[in-house]
Amino acid sequence: MQIDLSGKTAIVTGSTRGIGFAIAKGLAQAGATVVINGRSAPSVDKAVSLLQQYVPDATLRGVVADVGSVDGCAVLKAAEPEVDILVNNTGIYGPRDFFETGDDIWTEFFEVNVMSGVRLSREYLPGMVSRQWGRVIFISSESALNIPADMIHYGFTKTANLSVARGLAKRMAGTGVTVNSILPGPTLSEGVAEMLKEASERTGQTLEEAAADFVRENRPSSILQRAATTEEVANLVVYTASPLASATTGAALRVDGGVVDTIA
Repeated sequence: MQIDLSGKTAIVTGSTRGIGFAIAKGLAQAGATVVINGRSAPSVDKAVSLLQQYVPDATLRGVVADVGSVDGCAVLKAAEPEVDILVNNTGIYGPRDFFETGDDIWTEFFEVNVMSGVRLSREYLPGMVSRQWGRVIFISSESALNIPADMIHYGFTKTANLSVARGLAKRMAGTGVTVNSILPGPTLSEGVAEMLKEASERTGQTLEEAAADFVRENRPSSILQRAATTEEVANLVVYTASPLASATTGAALRVDGGVVDTIA
């Protein structure tokens, strides 16, 4: 199976690190021109430079824009008027008790995790339709189905991603444009590594071992029994973005290690 994205341009929002960076890397390795996006010039420049080292012959561009805002989405659209692949990856998370989560937090999570994808999809889908080819991918989470009691405000945004993606897939029926969601489970990204660093140093475990303990304790339904790597998540995204996935649309594709305890 050969994935060839030559001649395609992809935007991955929130792609200066973590899952987003791994997705950008995978798309670049498949031949796509990749647009790295982040909120600060230093982080974007660093990510572009690092990715160029990984994929020396890649065509890369960086756009500094906070896509969690109306203005930031407009900046990205102005810099990159047309794309073939849009990966709505940008997102924020963090535990907080429901009764201590004010309207401002709910609004912030909704703007960043949901409306960024809504706005950018609204901007880029018409061009994809006119070219009769395109891919829009929302990075959701197993938390969309397995709502965490300590992150209800986060879980609801990830469920919203599924709703938007499914509805957009129907709206794009017959156009050659697919819209899907990807549901990662516990993933050993930089953010998770930072969270586990103290436990790792205290116990003498590797980060991978500490992450596996975390998964077994906090996601006991995991079949994988460890955290996924960012590359493992990116692999599914790259396939979904490719011509090989032309019959996959409106789907919620899980790369959750079996955390969600259903057979469908």
